[in-house]
Amino acid sequence: MDIRNIAIIAHVDHGKTTLVDELLKQSGVYRENEATQERAMDSNDIERERGITILAKCTSVEWKGSRINIVDTPGHADFGGEVERILSMVDGVVLLVDAAEGPMPQTKFVTSKALALGLRPIVVVNKVDKPDGEPDRAVDDCFDLFAALEANDDQLDFPTMFASGRSGWCDHELDGPRENLDALFDLIIDHVPTPKQIERKDEPFQMLATTLSADPFIGRILTGRVEAGTLKAGDTIKAMSRTGEKIEQFRVSKILAFRGLQQQPIDVAEAGDIVTVAGMTKATVADTLCDPSIEEPIPAQPIDPPTITVTFGINDSPLAGKDGKKVQSRVIRDRLMKEAEVNVAIKIEDTPGGDAFEVSGRGELQMGVLIENMRREGFELSISRPQVIFTEIDGVRHEPVEEVTIDVDDEYTGVVVEKLTGPRKGELTEMKPAGAGKTRIIARVPSRGLIGYHGEFLTDTRGSGVLNRLFHGTTPYKGKIEGRRQGVLISMENGTSVAFALWNLEDRGKMFIGAQEAVYTGMIIGEHSRENDLEVNPLKGKKLTNVRASGTDEAVRLTPPTIMSLEQAIAYIDDDELVEVTPNAIRLRKRYLDPHERKRQSRAG
Repeated sequence: MDIRNIAIIAHVDHGKTTLVDELLKQSGVYRENEATQERAMDSNDIERERGITILAKCTSVEWKGSRINIVDTPGHADFGGEVERILSMVDGVVLLVDAAEGPMPQTKFVTSKALALGLRPIVVVNKVDKPDGEPDRAVDDCFDLFAALEANDDQLDFPTMFASGRSGWCDHELDGPRENLDALFDLIIDHVPTPKQIERKDEPFQMLATTLSADPFIGRILTGRVEAGTLKAGDTIKAMSRTGEKIEQFRVSKILAFRGLQQQPIDVAEAGDIVTVAGMTKATVADTLCDPSIEEPIPAQPIDPPTITVTFGINDSPLAGKDGKKVQSRVIRDRLMKEAEVNVAIKIEDTPGGDAFEVSGRGELQMGVLIENMRREGFELSISRPQVIFTEIDGVRHEPVEEVTIDVDDEYTGVVVEKLTGPRKGELTEMKPAGAGKTRIIARVPSRGLIGYHGEFLTDTRGSGVLNRLFHGTTPYKGKIEGRRQGVLISMENGTSVAFALWNLEDRGKMFIGAQEAVYTGMIIGEHSRENDLEVNPLKGKKLTNVRASGTDEAVRLTPPTIMSLEQAIAYIDDDELVEVTPNAIRLRKRYLDPHERKRQSRAG
């Protein structure tokens, strides 16, 4: 069968997963009366809630006798390591841009990788029915972007289509018939070349592992494109690392291929097709699976190094075990090891005490997603503040730096530039107008300086700014970066909070809890209005007397507490604090709950 392999790339929230839904529907993957789920490709609960794609996923559709393998790629930089490897599996890309926003920073990141690999893009301007859409400007911006990324003449001569993924139509003309996606299917068949691997079908089998996952029934599975030869279930093959070392030899227990949204077992995998192989125990992403006679591995992208580390510990607060069922360090360790098996971007190490684990990854979002998944599975954890990973180069301490691209209303540029270049030690590299009343700021900022900045940025720009970050490289250590300025309000009692006590504490700072909530000694219940920490009593009720006077018995009206999301809480805490995470609660606490122990540790530190 004729094969085409394409990736859909777009900035987060530009509608690529919705478009793939429509491609599936219109190609006949679903039966006439089949109940379908919106955004079928975002199968993970967190992906559906946040409206983002975290894991790259494949699907395939048949069109006029050809099979089109479609890969939906993540747009977030935290998952950027996946993107580079996925692009090595495909022969063409569909670049989806929002008619109003045009190409955005994460589009730039993935597009630069695609152009460097020599892929010829198809540009689809999506959401053209938006009232503020400017489809022609979006096309011009794409041309400028490709030129800036040093695209060749072939790549600059790209076909353009206009679409509304949600309405299920795509056309060559902006005022075309707007009926269906047939024109897009036809263009993919005409414009994207057939895999050149097909010419190597008589050579010994070779395949580069691109993504890794685990199946509860068949175990560890690797997905990739067959570079040469054919593979049958039952064949014996070997796995080689990027440097050519033999990792293991194994018998292929099963070969799966994408047919619609399902993976189905097939008898033979042929050169050019994207398939999933089972049977290995050690092989991982970037390894070459091949015939035992092959000596040279297929060149592969190195896996990006982790940039931050977070300590996952057992929950040892007085409320431990009330919510979750999985509280022992052994169970937490097993779950983290299982995650490390299927997520190549995460590394896990035991700490000397044995009841906590150092988890290293690429960013706060990636860590937040892992913690959120675990709390939903019934785990209770205590999480430390993220620390960046330093490296020694020629005896000099280096730290990771990220390129930050910000689109913001003109009136807020001053405060954003001041915060990035002042206390956060960033360097401004570019500043230019970005449409009506907006400015684009590009800066290189140490990863340390960005921990916890996103929430502050949204406050500074009244929620109107857009911030994107990409790992840029390392730089010599830039010196101390100031953390949080304010101290915290710490509970000195165990019990249930009382409205009257909280009302009396309101002039001390803002509260993180409301009335009738469980509190314990050492728990952080609010932010102090000054720089020092303050121990307070949130249980102190009102003294009752027999005397009644007008004005003294009015109902207490509390200011609503500040409720933090998981990522905000992790970014907010200081080095001597932890976030207690349970299936039903996120609480902040001091690392040492006993006030005497806290004093002793602060003197020792």
